[in-house]
Amino acid sequence: MIRRMPKMPPKKSTAIRLLHLLMAGLFLTLPVFGQAEDFVLEDMQGKTHRLADYRGKWVLVNFWATWCPPCLNEIPELSNLHNAHKDKDLVVIGIAMESGSSAKVADFARAHGITYPVVMGNRKLAAQIGAVDVLPVSYMYAPTGEQVSYQAGEVTRASVEAYIKNKQLN
Repeated sequence: MIRRMPKMPPKKSTAIRLLHLLMAGLFLTLPVFGQAEDFVLEDMQGKTHRLADYRGKWVLVNFWATWCPPCLNEIPELSNLHNAHKDKDLVVIGIAMESGSSAKVADFARAHGITYPVVMGNRKLAAQIGAVDVLPVSYMYAPTGEQVSYQAGEVTRASVEAYIKNKQLN
């Protein structure tokens, strides 16, 4: 079972937000091991997403839940990121974990303006990507299909774009 984030007293929320921003600044600094297996995911509209279909693009796979406050914080960032890059060089795929029925998740996605594909997740599906010990957690795939990094905690559009720019310069 995924651990739920403990509720923090209101006076600590600013400190927690700063910590999350610092963590996001370090986004994807940990390398992940080599070529990944080709994942196959079916989104809530019935479209199949294979890693191989996105060769030539960066792919950010984000595990989240409807009950997860940090996940809610990053939804607008991920939607903006996806909208800005989907037709060019990057796609975002969200995987909803332990979030109830598909109808509940679909209503949630609509209400929160999620524009990227959403997949109903479970442990077997997550095993195609990587460990999901906390939420949110994101995995990044390079345009070659190689899983290059991950981030436990919130991500921002700016941190993802900076990571990609840095990788392209090296």
